[in-house]
Amino acid sequence: MDIFITLGCFDSKDCTGGGDLSNIAATYIGIIIGAVIGAIISWWIYNRQQKTADEQEKILKQIEVLEEKNEHILEKVQIFEQNHDEMLKNIITLE
Repeated sequence: MDIFITLGCFDSKDCTGGGDLSNIAATYIGIIIGAVIGAIISWWIYNRQQKTADEQEKILKQIEVLEEKNEHILEKVQIFEQNHDEMLKNIITLE
């Protein structure tokens, strides 16, 4: 804290004795602290959004794999139904 007092005291007469910060020094410190806090919050928001986007991509890939499996199963069911219909027609013609 002493560093800020000695570096930022431009107008105050009490700064040499560790007194109050001047308005200019307080403004500089406020700007610096605000910028640091803003940068941390911005980084945190970006990081969370990136993790969310990665999870969404992973889920979308899993959905695509499931859709491909479902299409394959549907094709097999259609082939089975066609074979079943042919067998049923053959049985009916035998009677």
